[in-house]
Amino acid sequence: MWGFGRKEERSVTVTAADPRFLEVFGLKLPGNASTDEMLGLPAVWAAVNFLSGTIAGLPLHVYDKTATGKKRVKATKANPVVSMLHDAVNDGLTSFQWRYNLMTAVLTEGRAVTYIERDDAGRPINLFPLPRATVEMMANGRRRYTHKANGVTRTYDEADILDVPFMLRMDQVTHLSPLRQCATALGKAVRANEYGARIFANGGLPAFALTGPFNSGASARRAADDVATATKEAAQKGGTVLAIPAGHDLKPLGSEPDKMQLVETQRFAVEEVARVYGLPPTFLQDLSRATFSNSEQQDLHLVKHTVKRWLEQLEAEMNLKLFGRGATRIVEFNLDGILRGDYRTRMEGNARAIQTGQITPNEARALDNREPLEGGDQLLIQGATVPLTQAGQVQPQAQGDNQDAP
Repeated sequence: MWGFGRKEERSVTVTAADPRFLEVFGLKLPGNASTDEMLGLPAVWAAVNFLSGTIAGLPLHVYDKTATGKKRVKATKANPVVSMLHDAVNDGLTSFQWRYNLMTAVLTEGRAVTYIERDDAGRPINLFPLPRATVEMMANGRRRYTHKANGVTRTYDEADILDVPFMLRMDQVTHLSPLRQCATALGKAVRANEYGARIFANGGLPAFALTGPFNSGASARRAADDVATATKEAAQKGGTVLAIPAGHDLKPLGSEPDKMQLVETQRFAVEEVARVYGLPPTFLQDLSRATFSNSEQQDLHLVKHTVKRWLEQLEAEMNLKLFGRGATRIVEFNLDGILRGDYRTRMEGNARAIQTGQITPNEARALDNREPLEGGDQLLIQGATVPLTQAGQVQPQAQGDNQDAP
């Protein structure tokens, strides 16, 4: 660097490969982006909100496994876990908000820890999130969780903790954050946003280097200030001509925005974020490749390859910690709502399922939140559309049928 009007001049050579190269121009390295900065990317914000909201909004039910299938458990005083998971996990937190916060923590920080409070009978009655809890492996192979709040430190056994990590390291204790692990890739988009904002804040003009016969550092600074003022005024007034004093030259510093392909960089950032979270770009509001014909397939892709993975992890953790290993009681998310498609397809699917004895009419009505009707709890099959229990039986002839005429 150089200084005008100083007796001693010092110079430092910085190459483009040097980590300090960007700092010369007031920029930061891509990998130095913070979690909040990466959440400032619209694609990251959309991905986290979409996945968290989708999983939080799915119906969550409790079932008892029987020899003939599953039977849904109703909320009673003897079954407090049903209302806890469906309505509110504690007196101040709804089930929706708990699941939304849990998934947000997993998708950003990489882990969410929740404490299970039990009554005297050992039944779960409340769930309390433990933000930034620490985990350690004990000598017996079990984990112990520590949480500090308001100056009080408490420890918890793993049997009383719901632990949902994005990905564990090989030590099976520490976790990986998707944002921190992909900070370099996402940081490029963050810095591109900053560069674009800086240019638009300067009237849409990039930084310039002014060269000329300056007599002192003060005159160079005055000339630079005059040029900066003139360029801003020209940009505000829509002017296209800027007068430069004789003997001076004005050149862009760095690459021009169009040559840097800032728009293409932003589009590529959406694809990068989609890869990080396993989402089709359509769900990040990138409709460049979306059509009416593939929209339903995008929904199936979402459920099969993204949402299914998270639901199975949540169900497995809750089944193990809430009911214990080998229990016949389970929790399960209901995906019918997200998979039911358009109205015509849904009605045709329900009709076929009813006519083939797979679901009852009342079960089909329940999928659309309709009240059950009397006589709608019997299974039917195609043909005469009779109850399944009467299939194959000879139906009595109606009075007057096949009788000889008088």
